[in-house]
Amino acid sequence: MAVTAIVGANWGDEGKGKMTDALAARSSYVVRYQGGSNAGHTIINPLGKFALRMLPSGVFYPNVVNVIGPGVALDMEVLLEEWQALLSRGVPSPALKISERAQVVLPAHRLFDELEEERLGARSFGSTKRGIAPFYADKHAKLGIPIAELFDAARLRDRLERLLESKNVLLRHLYGRTPVQAGEWIEKLRRQAESLAPYIGDTTTLLNKAYRSGDEILLEGQLGALRDPDHGIYPFTTSSSTLAGHASVGAGLPPYAISQVIAVTKAYSSCVGAGPFVTELEGAEADELRRRGGDAGEFGVVTGRPRRVGWFDAVATRYGCRIQGATAVALTNLDVLGYLEEIPVCVGYETEEGYAEEFPIPSRLVSARPVYKKLPGWQCDLSQATRLDELPEAARNYIDFLESEIGVSITTVSVGPRREQLIER
Repeated sequence: MAVTAIVGANWGDEGKGKMTDALAARSSYVVRYQGGSNAGHTIINPLGKFALRMLPSGVFYPNVVNVIGPGVALDMEVLLEEWQALLSRGVPSPALKISERAQVVLPAHRLFDELEEERLGARSFGSTKRGIAPFYADKHAKLGIPIAELFDAARLRDRLERLLESKNVLLRHLYGRTPVQAGEWIEKLRRQAESLAPYIGDTTTLLNKAYRSGDEILLEGQLGALRDPDHGIYPFTTSSSTLAGHASVGAGLPPYAISQVIAVTKAYSSCVGAGPFVTELEGAEADELRRRGGDAGEFGVVTGRPRRVGWFDAVATRYGCRIQGATAVALTNLDVLGYLEEIPVCVGYETEEGYAEEFPIPSRLVSARPVYKKLPGWQCDLSQATRLDELPEAARNYIDFLESEIGVSITTVSVGPRREQLIER
């Protein structure tokens, strides 16, 4: 009886999609439990390279039931586009189940996300403009609309009109825009819901039965620990919990069901979006690492924006693993560092209060400066290695050092973008 959560130890963009893809081969269910289309998981397989934003990362395996749980911000438009894109590239129609309790991202959410980022200008939070913050704001204000309610036209109109009462005041007086009428959206929303109707159901009962039957269930997290609104670099966070502790809630499983938490981290640091980033590199040094990073460089899956990059931050990663409750760590992109003669690792921060090895609150991060320990590089290609003993000694020492710094066993090492380029340790 095994339920495994795969989560990010850092700012997101750690390579969780690849790990989920690899572990899905021996799973019965892969579950998205939070977030929406604002972040993507990249998967490379024999059919090509895919960027998934709404669909779970088990869609390439016919034996996997892919579940979108009640905690997800369900963007129907993106989901339908993604589904058709898979079919057009020869992917067999995947098994999909959508929670009837999942609430939908509305046109208003995307509109207000864009307008607010535009209004904030230089003070913006780096939103992907996919409507996530407005969606979760409405959800907690009891204005959200579950997908099951889209099939009742009268109820849908009533809920939309209630939601738009306050939003139209803001549109007119804060943003200088024309108010919106509920009727403008109803037909499109109902048409999208009808397309998804065969896949909508009670996923909570489905997963609880699967758990009691001993089926392998994989819970797929979005973004990383440092983007969590309670424990991350607030306010430069996402709007749903990114922690494994929330996985049972967003999926509909009991808390005790999760037996393993795999925290994913890169062999260096990267992030998309604003906020403090202590080990961030600039100029040519950053450009070189960004260019070499991953299969196509370090660029956001959803936004295409260049990712901010830096050296491995043991302080942030140790903290991320702790609040995730990591039982194991997967280290990705080790092969990227093969061009370096020596590799800096951040082992502490110099702060206004003195030297720190514990991750401070966001207001103190702004002025923090990294303290580095430099390790010898291996200066060779690792991409063909299939066993740990095939890695050069310097690479093995680097893994050992990171493991000692973060305090959690590194059980998997990735040396390339493809699912078979994983070394079990």
